[in-house]
Amino acid sequence: MYWQIFQLPITNEMFSFSKNYFPFYFSFTVLIIFLSVKWISTRLKPKKNLPPSPPKLPIIGNLHQLGLSPHRSLRALSRKHGPLMLLHFGSVPVLVASSPEAAKEIMKTHDLKFCNRPKLRIVDIVVYGSNDITFSPYGEYWRQVKSIAVVHLLNTTRVQSFRQTREEEVGLMIDMIEKSSSSVVDLSELLFRLVNNIVCKAALGRTYPGSKFADLLERFVWVLGAVSLGSYIPWLSWVDKLSGLEGKAHKVAKDFDDFLEGVVAEHVDKRRGMDLDAQSGEDQDLVDILLDVQRDNTTGFTFHRNTVKALILDVFAAGTDTTFASLVWSISELLRHPIVMEKLKQEVTKIAQGRSMILEKDLESMQYLKAVVKETLRMYPPIPLLIPHESAEDVKLLGYDIPAGTQTVVNAWAIGRDPTAWEEPEEFKPERFLNSSTDYKGLHFELLPFGGGRRGCPGIPFATVIFELALANVIYKFDLALPNGVKNTDLDMKEKFGITLHKEAPLLVMATPSF
Repeated sequence: MYWQIFQLPITNEMFSFSKNYFPFYFSFTVLIIFLSVKWISTRLKPKKNLPPSPPKLPIIGNLHQLGLSPHRSLRALSRKHGPLMLLHFGSVPVLVASSPEAAKEIMKTHDLKFCNRPKLRIVDIVVYGSNDITFSPYGEYWRQVKSIAVVHLLNTTRVQSFRQTREEEVGLMIDMIEKSSSSVVDLSELLFRLVNNIVCKAALGRTYPGSKFADLLERFVWVLGAVSLGSYIPWLSWVDKLSGLEGKAHKVAKDFDDFLEGVVAEHVDKRRGMDLDAQSGEDQDLVDILLDVQRDNTTGFTFHRNTVKALILDVFAAGTDTTFASLVWSISELLRHPIVMEKLKQEVTKIAQGRSMILEKDLESMQYLKAVVKETLRMYPPIPLLIPHESAEDVKLLGYDIPAGTQTVVNAWAIGRDPTAWEEPEEFKPERFLNSSTDYKGLHFELLPFGGGRRGCPGIPFATVIFELALANVIYKFDLALPNGVKNTDLDMKEKFGITLHKEAPLLVMATPSF
């Protein structure tokens, strides 16, 4: 009986059925085999020990947890999940370091593995395709442009050559404050103008109207600080257009390019017919030096016009914005702490010995001034979340496995307020730096206002001398107070959104001449 079953005739219908469904069965079988192999290989593969992570949402990951003050939001998360935690911005893994130990691992122990920068859409729009020093990927191009900056623009001799410019501009600012001493002074506006003039003279050869750049820099900082969905979830890049972020980025890029193109063209016209080889280094500004590099073409890569403009933008934007922000924060804290301000005034007055203003040669002797500067940078690092790094390969970090291609953010603001690294971290106490070797140049990882390692800021000497000179003279020349009977403790210290940490409200003061 059973053998008769196998003798049943094969009909056309049966053949047609098997023929029609064979591709389906074959594909299904291949899929089962593939999934089985993948499951087995996953089970056999050692499980990675990833850093702790907060819960994430589908598609957006942890982006919703950033808020308008990402440095504060990330510190709050790190208190729950640890000083090294793994977030996901869309599909992109983002490692957040919030302790000196974690920062040291990234910027020293494994510095070379974390030297790269992630590709960010909005940065590419605003900063000439990320062809500057700050945002360019790690490699030969970055080494060459950084070398140009360090050797030709930001070396000690070059910084000292602008001493007279700095002292003259500080003197002009002091005169303006004195003329307004009978009324409320907008110190934020005057400090911005001061830093803008110094940077413009050093980088561009002359001053340019400050009011125009205040608005432009504010928009630049806002755009760079905004979260671009398209950078983390490419198929949602249309949201950047819908929200207006992409349009704002293009507008800022065009406005800066129009200005920088005019600056470069002005220098090119001026150089026509000149004996450029006979021009001394001290007579040259940043643009001249970059045009010389472009002419000589010894870098090993094509030095485009946009490369020149990208490097000018780096020095101009970073040099002006961060230094101005730090000055405003420091004077704000001094107003809130009159005893500290009086100590600083006593020091600068003693060293000035009755002269009309503080000179740069006096700064080295002002230890309390330097302590005030360090304390300001500890509490208010100019860029609270340092420019992101990216891991070039798999790496072991504090016992955790960090995959290649992980975006890495160091929360310098959280580190500066870490209670395991600082006593009473929320208190403004410059005395903590007296008789201390702790510095802000990237070697002490509890204080990282300018980053560290290979990607640390090369412009520290240029920025800090402006900071110290301006602060010393304002405190020396004037007795500062808040207007309209506002108490020191009531000074508005709210922060403004952006890549740079700015005070939201302008700093308005009464400035009475001290003598």
